Order: sequence, then structure tokens, then C-alpha cells
Amino acid sequence: MKTKTNFRWYICTMLFVATTINYMDRQVLSLTWKDFIAPEFNWTNNDYGNVTALFSIFYAVSMLVAGPLIDWLDTKKGFLWAIGIWSAGACLHAFSGIFTAGYVTDTWTLSFSGAKEAIEMASNTGMVVSASVTFFIFARLVLAFGEAGNFPAAIKTTAEYFPKKDRALATSIFNAGATVGALGAPLSIPFIAEAYGWEMSFIIIGALGFVWMGVWLFLYDKPEKHKRVSEEELAYIQQDNDMDVPSTDGKKRNVNIFKCFGYKQTWVFLVGKFMTDGVWWFFLFWTPAYLSSIYGMDSTESAIPLFILYAITLLAIIGGWLPSYFVEKGKHPYDARLKSMFIFALFPLLTLLAQPLGRITYWIPVVIIGIAGAAHQSWSANIFSIVGDLFPRKAIATVTGIGGLAGGIGSFFINKGSGMLFDYSKETQMKFMGFQGEESGYFIVFGVCAVAYMIAWIAMRMLLPKYEPVKNL
Repeated sequence: MKTKTNFRWYICTMLFVATTINYMDRQVLSLTWKDFIAPEFNWTNNDYGNVTALFSIFYAVSMLVAGPLIDWLDTKKGFLWAIGIWSAGACLHAFSGIFTAGYVTDTWTLSFSGAKEAIEMASNTGMVVSASVTFFIFARLVLAFGEAGNFPAAIKTTAEYFPKKDRALATSIFNAGATVGALGAPLSIPFIAEAYGWEMSFIIIGALGFVWMGVWLFLYDKPEKHKRVSEEELAYIQQDNDMDVPSTDGKKRNVNIFKCFGYKQTWVFLVGKFMTDGVWWFFLFWTPAYLSSIYGMDSTESAIPLFILYAITLLAIIGGWLPSYFVEKGKHPYDARLKSMFIFALFPLLTLLAQPLGRITYWIPVVIIGIAGAAHQSWSANIFSIVGDLFPRKAIATVTGIGGLAGGIGSFFINKGSGMLFDYSKETQMKFMGFQGEESGYFIVFGVCAVAYMIAWIAMRMLLPKYEPVKNL
């Protein structure tokens, strides 16, 4: 028997890189719309809110399709399918100006500068807004359809390459790619847009996914087939495959997605995602706009505060370690995850103070949002791991997709509602709890974000107080 290898961590690194690219592609729009896209197309907060909200819905519906599709295609092909589509969708955003100019002015050009000139000459501003929003929405649809495959494929891969006791740690590591992507985005995207135009920021960042595909194509295989996985490592990986009972006739059985809804274990995951995913997406999509609207920062001025904010969220690695600590103290893995998630649900309550203390200095809400983001990523690592704990491997991507649908619907409501609220509060100079204008709108949304995790935790605990795995699916 060969010495135990650690090839599983190379696979985990690939998942980390994929998630990093995934979140950088999402961030390009949020970091360019205020300073580059809005002035060109005359967008309002509501226009941007519509684009991000519909992205959430597209993502949600796509997750429902992506999960079963990943289970059917299996991990290697499924991941290639997902990242190929989302990378193409990311690059497609760059051509929205060209399509808008052609549609509105009937002047078709193959250059980005020519499209800008045509749009500037357009007399019907309303048509420019409507057409540009429509084309960006289409690009977001393609992006969402591909990106929906990332987490079902990553969670399925984690279940293939890690035993239960290590899955939360592995998930927290690859899930940290969301933070690293958010970290790298403000330090690169605004400067690319400033130097080469907002269009090139979509193309350059989008192209990273195609590079990843080439590496994945040659690196990945099932652990039981992989030449770089020793017998000892394989035994370690497969130490608790008790839930993966093969069919008696040896044939592969597809998971019935509708049957999954009949299990309370599915609803534990679904409720937890619905209540909390929107909070993370709000921080991701609206924090640059928050620093611009409330503190007057442009995209380059906000780069360092955003970098610090997302650097703080790297503390989420603790989210993978804490359940293991409780397990060592005698807790069951499911109870250890829920206890950890209760602790993580306490930290977002600090966002209630973000707006009041933000009057002292913008660094206070930056730090608070960073802490809340770290808590979310810690929460996320554990809620994803719960799926692997409760369901057999053949159903993991499908159930993850169902939870993604719920999370996307929750994200739609918070993004659409935020855009409408911010425009309304600005136009009417709304007053609430001592705040006025857009500040009052942000205070209200921060309050919603603060309590979402605790409500979710209580609901999850009530739905499944004790560990009950699904074995006959």
C-alpha cells in the first residue's frame, strides 16, 4: 500500500479558484455601473436594482435545473458545462453597448468607442435606458445559468473527495473563494475599466474561466479512478459511505427532484438559504453603491475600503474549524453544525449599528459589514455541509440546487426592494429613525439583514431538531 497522499486538497484548490472566478464575474457590474455604465446609459438605482434582482431570479431558477443536471452529467462534465457558459455570459456583457447603439440609433458598429458616440447622439434617452437594461439582463441571464452550476458541482465534488468530518473545512476553504474574488475585484476591475473601458473589464475577468477549464479537464477524475490518489487516501475519503447504497441491479438511478420536496431535511436547507443568501448578495451588489451614495466615493476611492471589508470576511475559515472543535468535545456533527451556526447568527446583529455609527467614520460600517460577511460565509460553509450529512451523494447536487432556488428568490426580493427603496427615499427625502434620504433606506435594509440569520436558525432547529439522514431516495 502506498503512503497516504493528499491529492484531495489539490481538488479543493481547484474548487476555490472556480469560486473566486465565479464571484469576480459577479462583481464586475457592481463595481462599474455607478461610475461608467450609469452615466453612459442614464441608469437609476431602480434600473440597477432590476438588473440585479432579475439576475437573482435567473440564478434561482437555474439552480433548480443545474442541480439535477450536475447529478446527471456528473462532476467533471457538469463543472465544464457550468464554467463555460458563465464565462461566455460574463464576456457577453461587454457588447451590451454595441447592441444598444444598434437598436436605438440603427447605427451598427464593431467598436466600443463607436457605440458610445452613437449612444451620446441618441435623442430618446428613455429608449437608451430601456434597451441597455434589456441587453444587460440578457447577459446576466446567461451568466446566472452557468454560475448556478458552481455550488452544486463543488458540493458534490467535496462529498466525493472528503469524509464527513472534513467537509465543512473543505467547504469553508473553497467557499473562501467568494471572499477572495470579492477582494480582488475592487483592486482590479475599476482600474481595468478606467484604463481600457468598462467593456474590457468584463472580457478580461470573464476569460479567466476558460483557463480554469483547461486545467480541470486534465486534473480531475473520480478518487477511486485517479492515479494520484493512493489506496490509503481513498480509504480515508470513503470511511463513511454508509448512505450511498448501490441499486440492486447496478443501474444508475436519477433523483426525482419533486420527491426531494417531501423531506423535511430539504426544507431545513431551503429555509436557511432563503432567509440568508439575499443578505450576502445585498452586501456584494450594493456596498460599492452605498459608499458612493452615502460617502461620495468613486469606484477607485472605494477600492481600499472594499478590500479591507472583504479581507475581514476571510475570518470565515473559522466556520469550517468550529464544528470540528465541537465534535471533538463529544457533539454529534449535525448538532455541532447547528451550534456553530447559532454563534454565526449573532454577528450580523451588529449591522443594526452600521448606519448610526457610520456618522463617525465610514470605516465603522466597512468593518461591521466585513464581520457580517464573515459570519455569512461561515454560516454558508456549514449549511452546505448539512446537505452532505443528510443526503446520499447521488442527491447532493439536486438538493443544493433546490436550496439555491430558495436563496435566489430571497435575493430577488432584497435586491429589487432595495433599489426601489433607495430611489424612493432619495426622491422623497424620507425620514426614519433619525435618518433622511438614502441613509434611511440603507438603515432599513441593514435592519433586515441583521435579524435574518437568527430567524433562519430558529426555523431550521424547529424543522429538524435531531439528526435524521435520508437513506431511501
